Amino acid sequence: MTTSRPRVLIEDWLPVAELGIESRRERGAASALPPLSFLHIWWARRPLVASAAVALAGVMPTWSNELAAAFPDAPEVRTEAAYRAWLLRLVGIWGDPVAGRKQIDAANAAGVKLKGNGYGYKQAFRNAVARADIDLLHAVLRSTWGELPTVADPTAGGGSIPWAASRLGLPVVANDLNGVAASVLKAGVEIPATRGLDLIPEIKKWGNVLVKRVEERLKEFFPLNDGESVVAYIWANAVPCPRTGRLVPLLTDKWLRKTAGKEVAVRLVTEVDGEALQEPLFQVDHGRAVDKKDASTAIVTNGKAVSPYDNLVIEGDYIKATAKAGLMTQVLYAVAVKTAMGKTFRAPSSTDLEAVRAAAARLNEIRREWSEQGILPTEDIPAEANYDRGHRMYGINTWLDFFTPRQALVHGTFGEEFARLVPEVRSELGDQAEGVLFELALMQGKALNWNSRATSWNIFRQGMRSVFEKHNFSFKWTFAEFEGARALYSWCLEQLEDAYGGIARLLDETGAPEIGASDRLGRQVTVTQGSAASLELKDGSVTHICMDPPYYDNVMYAELADYFYVWEKRTLGRLVPTYFHDELTDKDNEAVANPARFAMMGRRKKELADLDYETKMTSIFAESRRVLSDDGVLSVMFTHKRAEAWDTLGMGLLQAGFTIETSWPVNTEFEHSLHVANVNAAESTIMLVCRKRADRDDDQKIYLDDIEHDIRQAAREAATRFQHDGIDGVDLLLSTYGPTLSVISQHWPVYSSTPDADGRDQLLRPEDALALAREEIVDLRRSRLVGQAAKVDGLTDFVLLAWDTFGAREFPFDTARLLALAVGGLDVDELERAKIVSKASGKVKLLTPKERLRREADSGLPGVTPEASSFEYVIDAVDTALYIAEVDGQQAAKRFLDRHGYTSDAGFISTLQGLANAIPRTKVKGAWVVPEAGLIDTLCTLYFDDVVLPEAEEMAAPTDPNENTLFDVE
Repeated sequence: MTTSRPRVLIEDWLPVAELGIESRRERGAASALPPLSFLHIWWARRPLVASAAVALAGVMPTWSNELAAAFPDAPEVRTEAAYRAWLLRLVGIWGDPVAGRKQIDAANAAGVKLKGNGYGYKQAFRNAVARADIDLLHAVLRSTWGELPTVADPTAGGGSIPWAASRLGLPVVANDLNGVAASVLKAGVEIPATRGLDLIPEIKKWGNVLVKRVEERLKEFFPLNDGESVVAYIWANAVPCPRTGRLVPLLTDKWLRKTAGKEVAVRLVTEVDGEALQEPLFQVDHGRAVDKKDASTAIVTNGKAVSPYDNLVIEGDYIKATAKAGLMTQVLYAVAVKTAMGKTFRAPSSTDLEAVRAAAARLNEIRREWSEQGILPTEDIPAEANYDRGHRMYGINTWLDFFTPRQALVHGTFGEEFARLVPEVRSELGDQAEGVLFELALMQGKALNWNSRATSWNIFRQGMRSVFEKHNFSFKWTFAEFEGARALYSWCLEQLEDAYGGIARLLDETGAPEIGASDRLGRQVTVTQGSAASLELKDGSVTHICMDPPYYDNVMYAELADYFYVWEKRTLGRLVPTYFHDELTDKDNEAVANPARFAMMGRRKKELADLDYETKMTSIFAESRRVLSDDGVLSVMFTHKRAEAWDTLGMGLLQAGFTIETSWPVNTEFEHSLHVANVNAAESTIMLVCRKRADRDDDQKIYLDDIEHDIRQAAREAATRFQHDGIDGVDLLLSTYGPTLSVISQHWPVYSSTPDADGRDQLLRPEDALALAREEIVDLRRSRLVGQAAKVDGLTDFVLLAWDTFGAREFPFDTARLLALAVGGLDVDELERAKIVSKASGKVKLLTPKERLRREADSGLPGVTPEASSFEYVIDAVDTALYIAEVDGQQAAKRFLDRHGYTSDAGFISTLQGLANAIPRTKVKGAWVVPEAGLIDTLCTLYFDDVVLPEAEEMAAPTDPNENTLFDVE
């Protein structure tokens, strides 16, 4: 039944609602993430369940009667419904997540605790597929393609796509430009897929040998008191006071623990027996002895400090200049320990401080030798960087500067002992050696992420935060150091054993032999390191290219990865030198919109970065087209709110010769994040499904005007369909981008309706078509909010649709600009002049009624004006009523409404209804998160019976936003 171009399942159907819920479940608790997430940090990994579904649906044929007839004994393919249910089972969805989610929400609303997890089955990635299912899947795929189809990911990053495809027994090719990422792919996909659990005993054996050797060499530098183990050493960066010369520890506060009844804080001692100390001593106070006011008093705030010696300001410029001159030092001010009584804190002892000095002296002795032997990194941090705030501003100019001397000694000792271990393991283990050594080398990456001057102490979670709790090099005024002799690498080995064991177990259990059989499921994984624009693959050799490319300017992977690269090329590089052949990661060929590479071009740097990204993505897609079979499928996962990102991605696909057949939005938002009043973010990943474009038969030129109707219709149909699957807000806008690009791609080349400066036809930019799609969605959502398609007025429409689209008071400037244009040709400056929004630092914020208040001199301008005789814009009237209600009470608001006749005004009432529908009706501990929601609630309850108020949602109070602790995922 092989055809020239089999239609695949993802072109007709993808279970977006189920995948959205399961993707959020997968990320619902840091301790319950897939084991791949714990092996080595990589940024922006896709959920495994979504990756598996897209990879699989891109090669499974769509259901047909012919398919059912070809497998008459397989109930899984007998009907279309059974076939679709089978895909869900193959990716681990063994129940009804939509019904489960509704049951959980209902129980939460009622305050009822459910038995179990509410779904009736484990997270999808935990469910192993039976061998009979794998065998049937392979039979269906061979019948469709003539052989098992190869799945390739040219920009594989953290490995979610290749891992998910390999688990199902599909041949996989995983490539990444970055040597660190390629190493993660080898360790997390190739080795466990081909070696499985067989390596675990040797990983444990040789890991313990390595850890013990490191401990023996380092324990003199980490002395312990009797009956205690060290959880963390807690440090502060410090500078000399510019007036007294005495050392100033730059503490943001002095708390170590805030738990009621168990408070702990540090107190500075600046003089002893009336004699001033050149450097402060530290005393740790517990419980009632804590001076809470002093504990909450910062020495450094917003980059400026106050000297504890003369209470005068130390300017931020002085602190930076001192740091850049190499005069910023580090001072140990507390030690977190475990004793028989539990976790507590003590001040550093003279023994602790002497050990710190001894470690620095030892590093100084051995530093030159280690540098010559390739143990310590010697590379400078490149001048071209997007993350300057974390290093160059405070004197961190080399990658080694991120570590104190003792931390560098710890990491260097591991590197040296690993180098010594390599020949021993190779001699004893033979062909198993490389796999064991590769996994052991990853312990270093874990240690680097949890032990540097960028790791910190979390007083709320009472544990450490890793370096990359955020995707940058943010400078830490205070930081936490792991106990480097006994605790750090023994913990890293435990983490490695758990992560590798979990990865291998999930693979081995999927397709495991039936009872009595011994035929292990074969898996073929190829990992390559190089440019995605020049793959080591033959023409037409891949059936499904399934990729999650870099997201424009979201993450500068190469810049971040350098932190690991400079160390790992001295450990992993001994095993795979081709992965680490350059001094640093390859930024010139990285497909990201990186303005730092064009800093010398001044104002044009962003424009050139965008063009560079588009050029590189076009090259990557063109190479994908080369290696893709003529009947193959390209699936692209993409998440970005900015129109420029979609414009460049779309242009790359079009120019490389692809058509976009369909698209699917899958909501991958972290389930426990509070969708309330602060900053909006796009949370859906859009799956674009593409095919090679055939040459057009005619030479007729197609212009945007010719296909405008098709674009608008495609956008409206997509939005109508996807909002029923729980896609809303900014994600609903994004869900229309795929269908819009699809219309363009089917007619490409398409020309703009506006000629260039010389009067010649110019190719259409995708953004021109995306603007039409946004206009359609604005009309659709306006009608839903106020019950009519007609516009109210431009300002009112913007406020309604901003709340509806973003569900947040603050959102990105670029997205606000696009919405303003779609609403009625407005721009953000007009909205700012009308006191609808304020703008700062690339963000736009909707103003509250109080913030919109106009003084008498400005009473003729849009805004809140209680004494106005009339209002040009309905939103001004509504906000004025809300302001009066808040300040003077509801009776005063009623008099205002009566005076203007608003209790019977259709435009006013429909706007109230729209705001009631659009503004998040969320409470925390009974208080409205968005105050306007509460004011509207009361106003409508008292005076507007016709306004239907949606149910309010009570949310749990926010906890500390920093999720990572000592034993959490990276």
